[in-house]
Amino acid sequence: MAAIISIKDLSKTYKSGLQALKNINLDIYRGEIFALLGPNGAGKTTLISIICGIVNPGKGTVTADGHNIINDYRAARSTIGLVPQELATDMFETVWSTVNYSRGLFGLPKNNDYIEQLLHTLSLWEKRHTKIRALSGGMKRRVMIAKALAHEPKILFLDEPTAGVDVELRQHMWDKVRSLRESGVTIILTTHYIEEAEEMADRIGVINKGEIIIVDDTRKLMKKLGRKQLTLHLQHPLTCVPEALADFQLELAAEGHELVYSFDASKEHTGIAELLRRLNEQGIDFKDLHSSESSLEEIFVNLVRNNV
Repeated sequence: MAAIISIKDLSKTYKSGLQALKNINLDIYRGEIFALLGPNGAGKTTLISIICGIVNPGKGTVTADGHNIINDYRAARSTIGLVPQELATDMFETVWSTVNYSRGLFGLPKNNDYIEQLLHTLSLWEKRHTKIRALSGGMKRRVMIAKALAHEPKILFLDEPTAGVDVELRQHMWDKVRSLRESGVTIILTTHYIEEAEEMADRIGVINKGEIIIVDDTRKLMKKLGRKQLTLHLQHPLTCVPEALADFQLELAAEGHELVYSFDASKEHTGIAELLRRLNEQGIDFKDLHSSESSLEEIFVNLVRNNV
């Protein structure tokens, strides 16, 4: 698969001595939704700012759609749209005016048909003559996306795009993001709503302390690092796990009323059948059982914890 963004041996140290990025190597593929996850201060903003030409890199190279972000800055920047976390636009301008102005900043001729189509796509057409200050938070966020797409970029960065947006608008916005991807736009997003990354992203990268910890297909990451749990609801509570069951590494929960068994679902033998047989031998009865698997949030927390 062809890479639309290619990052090679990228490092960045600020004058304060803070090393924000350490030898980053990352390819983002054309037409995918890529989620970049990491705690505050992990290096997400620095990485995005370097790719977008806002911050100068230290060492290494970055290309956007084949254009070096330093040697061919204008061409590289013209391929990128950025939706920052903060709402930064003229609140006294109308939606139509501010989106048209953003297109003009890149030296492109007016294209009313394209702007109209863009506003329809983002459900902003009915608000085209409304001043930004009169819009809801969710609508303002859509205007920011429209501004970023006004010059028809091939790459769109979304930095916490649903921050402060209610659940209904958030889902609607993600529907719009999917439609943008279907139109050929490559999307890179950061989000603190990790369940969104799990639902939306084709691939996920985790960054911590300036280093990329892991990059993988979302489903493969879930399968590789996700753990399934079998919870048995006991007929009678236990005060401790019997010695005969010690090799299963069981945990007691709910004040001894539940026995929790963690296992790797990808393995051919999960050990569940043997566990149930041993429970029967020990005279431990259960009245119900259910299984669950690790969420992406749990995986993320464990990755960061292990990387500290």
